[in-house]
Amino acid sequence: MQGKRISCVDLIVTEVKLFSPQLFLLELSPMDGETLPECKPGQFVELQVKGCDQVFLRRPISVYYSDDRRLGLLIRVAGNGTEQLSKAKVGDRISTILPLGNTFSAPQGRRPLLVGGGVGLAPMLSLGTKLKAEGIEPVFLLGGRDAHAFPDLALFEETGVLHLTTEDASIGEKGFVTDHSILNEDFSDVYVCGPTPMMKAVAKWAKSKDLRCEVSLENMMACGMGVCLCCVEPTTKGHKCVCTDGPVFNTQDLLW
Repeated sequence: MQGKRISCVDLIVTEVKLFSPQLFLLELSPMDGETLPECKPGQFVELQVKGCDQVFLRRPISVYYSDDRRLGLLIRVAGNGTEQLSKAKVGDRISTILPLGNTFSAPQGRRPLLVGGGVGLAPMLSLGTKLKAEGIEPVFLLGGRDAHAFPDLALFEETGVLHLTTEDASIGEKGFVTDHSILNEDFSDVYVCGPTPMMKAVAKWAKSKDLRCEVSLENMMACGMGVCLCCVEPTTKGHKCVCTDGPVFNTQDLLW
């Protein structure tokens, strides 16, 4: 974390967009003409939850998109804290610590594969946006139970080549991401974020193809500063705090 600019600031809610009862977009902006610190792909923020006596700790949320005036967060309602955040109104102030965590490595080639599921779509869009700005067209492979699992597909289509899988075949190919026919093609790098079983399956496939694979872990977090040790992940280099040593790890370093 040395050398990283971390700020604790109050941000203003500029948009709340409900995709479903369990999934929503929260967009925040700085006040009084200020600018946001740079948030790199894979990094996350911690939001303070007000108005809920049962929630004491901040909630860690991956960055969906960001620039110097906007911060977009894709949030799944998973408890009292995130449910309260879903009720935020435009104009509300939310205390935010950002940016936290590390980021993805640069791709080794010109055809990276970005695999996402659930709220793991957020860091994949953030990474894809950066790659596109650098002249690299990312290939997205997104998986979910059904068509309702994918918000804002237009954002992904504008950013790279998009492929989908659903368990019920309501959109894209039927099955899991590791069943998709696109995996028969050649890629230079693999980046993944989503449910752990999905990440492990993709990591196994990447290893079989001798591809470097980086994952953004979604371990339970509390402090976000590496103090509480709530998010520790065993690795080949010892136990690491996902909030400070990660959340991005090379799968070769994980005990998977």
